[in-house]
Amino acid sequence: MNETALYDARIELVDFVIEAFWDTPEEAFVERLVKGDVKLPGESVNDPIDEGFAMVEAWVEANAGRPVASVHEELRREYTELLVGPRPPVLPHETNYREDTEFIGEGLAEVEASYGAAGWSVPEDYPEEADFIAVELAFLRYLIDQQRHGHEEAFGFERVFLDEHLSVWVDDFVAEMRAEADEGLFLAAALVCQGIVEFEDELVAQMV
Repeated sequence: MNETALYDARIELVDFVIEAFWDTPEEAFVERLVKGDVKLPGESVNDPIDEGFAMVEAWVEANAGRPVASVHEELRREYTELLVGPRPPVLPHETNYREDTEFIGEGLAEVEASYGAAGWSVPEDYPEEADFIAVELAFLRYLIDQQRHGHEEAFGFERVFLDEHLSVWVDDFVAEMRAEADEGLFLAAALVCQGIVEFEDELVAQMV
């Protein structure tokens, strides 16, 4: 795989997780999934990504031919019950999985400091806190795009962010998703996220 294709693949993987978790998945995203228009890896990447996309393929097959609006409404309800609540069984925020930080305190401040150091900030209109899974993946996407455009310092920012943030909590998040979520889009996206962190950790280790 050449460098351009590798960057494209990295961003496509991250975009998939962001679209699944940013909020209730948009109907246009659901339509692309159901119609098979979302590009899936053609070869094995690593165990979590492979398992996640095998689950996506099974979910797509199970929903083939159904009205997109119906599938979208089911996902909206599932997302709300699983991740929003009231009293959701899974809270996909970094500080929820860490015992060394407080949710309304140093934990959020540390995540925001990582963003600020790299020149990135959470979109002002986004309602979730800075340590929400989709926000952390959006920051990772920004760093990958910076690397694509020759900003080598972005590899260092990614190394720190993986070590101090994503790698610290993603395994616990996925374990909780396995316990609470049905096999389908959201568990699949969590597995892909875990695989992305594993893949990026190995890649960045070669660059820093």
